[in-house]
Amino acid sequence: GEGAMAYTLREPPYALDALEPHMSKSTMEFHWGKHHQTYVNNINTATEGKPEADLSVEDLMLKAWKEGAGGLFNNAGQVWNHDFFWEGMKPNGGGQPSGKLMDRIVASFGSFDEFCAKFKAAGAPGPAFGSGWIWLVENGGALEIQFTSNAENPLASGTGKPLLTYDVWEHAYYLDHQNLRPRYINVFMEHLVDWDKVAERLGAISSL
Repeated sequence: GEGAMAYTLREPPYALDALEPHMSKSTMEFHWGKHHQTYVNNINTATEGKPEADLSVEDLMLKAWKEGAGGLFNNAGQVWNHDFFWEGMKPNGGGQPSGKLMDRIVASFGSFDEFCAKFKAAGAPGPAFGSGWIWLVENGGALEIQFTSNAENPLASGTGKPLLTYDVWEHAYYLDHQNLRPRYINVFMEHLVDWDKVAERLGAISSL
């Protein structure tokens, strides 16, 4: 109706305190409740009264990328990235995947441990420098690890189909871990990753 915002902040699939002690309620309140909300507010402002307001966040992001609309892309990309990030975690997460996903990880990286070592190292010491995202993607039949700067993601740039991501913007971990990015990454892998969700995403790609 009149004055209704086209885009709303999507809630994570768990309560804001559900990931404690591994990701604190205060981190969720700031990161989801403030940072993520700001990106949503920004795309509402940018699309108000325009036909773009009818697009999904994903389509808005892809359109902005294709058209080189940097400001709009940065905000739409960040809305999409954060939704994808929250949905890739769960209370009592971590552990190891099984089935087809595990087979694909072993085929691409040699072992699950080798994958974990590489996936963690991508975020610290890097290639990740400054703000951005670390991704596990499916690309041409193989699984790959990629780093994207700022709001960029493999879906927009066409470098692969995203399966899992973790955020290496400093606001993702500063309240819980201060400057200790490696500690945050370890906690993410050991206690937060929802491998069932990653397997579901892989299944959706495999069935296309």
